[in-house]
Amino acid sequence: MKVAIASDHAGFDYKGRIVGFLADLGHEVLDFGTDSDEACDYPPFVRSVADGVARGEFERGIVLGGSGNGEAIVANRVPGVRCAVCWNVDSAVLARRHNDANVLALGQRMMSWEVARAIVETFLREPFDGGRHASRIALIDP
Repeated sequence: MKVAIASDHAGFDYKGRIVGFLADLGHEVLDFGTDSDEACDYPPFVRSVADGVARGEFERGIVLGGSGNGEAIVANRVPGVRCAVCWNVDSAVLARRHNDANVLALGQRMMSWEVARAIVETFLREPFDGGRHASRIALIDP
């Protein structure tokens, strides 16, 4: 799977770990930044991920920050992106199965590395259920 990833300074540590984790699983990952844990503005990095997913260049995107909320807000401004802030495995399952989320937002300050890794693995593995959910998704970006 082709995955785009980005973070701000508050998500930088987990971003690096996720890049390595995904590479070990055989996924192709493109890192859009940031490149350090020095304070930075996240919208340009997140928008690059969202734009790439919306254009179909990547099957999934992952964006990280302290809480993941700001990153989700930016990503969801891009038509065709359905970014979900996930805080546990169950929320990741529902984001994929019911919402066909194509971008995952994580908050490094909100969870342990073990939880973040499990969420990422779930987000990449779970399919979209379609059915009644497909008609709802169609109403988001008509």
